[in-house]
Amino acid sequence: MENLFNELSRTNVFNGLKEESIEDLLHDKPFQLKEYRKDEYIAHHNEVCSNMLILVKGSVRGEMSDFSGKRLKIEDIIAPRPLAAAFIFGSNNRFPVDIIANEPATIMVIPSDVLIFLLQHSQVVLKNYLNAISSRTQFLSNKIRFLSFKTIREKIANYILTNIRPDTHKFLLRQTQTELADFFGVTRPSLARTLAEMEEEGLLRAERREITILDKEKLNKLLIK
Repeated sequence: MENLFNELSRTNVFNGLKEESIEDLLHDKPFQLKEYRKDEYIAHHNEVCSNMLILVKGSVRGEMSDFSGKRLKIEDIIAPRPLAAAFIFGSNNRFPVDIIANEPATIMVIPSDVLIFLLQHSQVVLKNYLNAISSRTQFLSNKIRFLSFKTIREKIANYILTNIRPDTHKFLLRQTQTELADFFGVTRPSLARTLAEMEEEGLLRAERREITILDKEKLNKLLIK
């Protein structure tokens, strides 16, 4: 793949290193580049995670099934970024979700012993890696809290209050309603209906992708259990 080391320099693992330095670190070290088609599985839930996977081209999504078999999208990941970096080591080093290509994607596979070499020989990589797995732990913690909310309105309230700045009552949605419904694990009509109900109750106003909070206190009360 052309510009591989340029792409790696943009990841949160190699951030701060020049392309030449990354190339020197990986010189003579075994790694693979694998190509995946749209909707092809890159990894399956509970599969052993023994290598560092870095998405260097394309985008993928993390999905899981609930007890009823319904698919729930955890997040979309856009290159360049490592995948499941927090699960390579440990007594239960398995993928927590299915990883599926959203479009043609290229994955760099770095064996765990090569990753250990990188961590031992570059303080930049070591610090970046620790920051990356800490950030993923925080993300998963927030995701677990999000999944604890049962109703759509609770999920909407949590999403809004988590993403809005404290000094404003407005923010722009990064996703379309369809993408947001997938993120919540609900249908788009159900999401649209709940947003309309919350508007009628004077909790918020939704105009295309702009959300305005009308009653922050009532939104907070939806999250108190």
